[in-house]
Amino acid sequence: MSRLATLVVSLALLLSVVLEHPVKPVHPARVRAYDLLTVDSGVSHLAVIGDSYTTGTDEGGLGPKSWTALTWRTLAQRGVRIAADVAAEGRAGYGVPGDHGSLFEDLTARAVKPDDVLVVFFGSRNDQGVDPGLLAERASAAFDLARRFAPSARFLVIGPPWPTADVPGAMLQVRDVLNAEARAAGAAFVDPIGDRWFVDRPDLIGPDGVHPNDAGHAYLADKIAPLICAQLSG
Repeated sequence: MSRLATLVVSLALLLSVVLEHPVKPVHPARVRAYDLLTVDSGVSHLAVIGDSYTTGTDEGGLGPKSWTALTWRTLAQRGVRIAADVAAEGRAGYGVPGDHGSLFEDLTARAVKPDDVLVVFFGSRNDQGVDPGLLAERASAAFDLARRFAPSARFLVIGPPWPTADVPGAMLQVRDVLNAEARAAGAAFVDPIGDRWFVDRPDLIGPDGVHPNDAGHAYLADKIAPLICAQLSG
């Protein structure tokens, strides 16, 4: 038999097999579906409101050397991924407008989002001299606004630090007002004055005697990272 005839016979046999046993289509229900994971899977969303201790200054703490950046890095090493909106302004406080006219309430409106699981307020020594009644009103307004924007978030309120042991009475009054308003809002309150942050550590403060240098921001990160971690762990 010629090669052509053999090829024809082979194709005929193959066609008969296909017709007797056709390939059944795969039913759509049997196709396994895969859920796509977004890039935000496992990320904790935070908001931070603060003053120049958070923005960083010429004394230190700018960019990647800020306590916020260092804190996110520390938490990432512990397996805690953070996506944070930081709104901070030099000279700002709850009752005192900052360099660009913002109160902490204004900064809260910019930073806090509905999916935030934690809102951190830090400061402010700039409220020294503000009438206590007005300070209480402004702090309450900032906390209330944050609660409306992020109903499910926890609040961590860190009071103002002072770099020496001789804390002015007006500063202690600011601390006490913020403590009371934070607790009324259901927030955790941390007292850097009572806990003596920076006391007897002039090496952590810049030449202006007020703001942390780079080492001071690393020190703040070491203090604040566990506080944030504790809040996130519930």
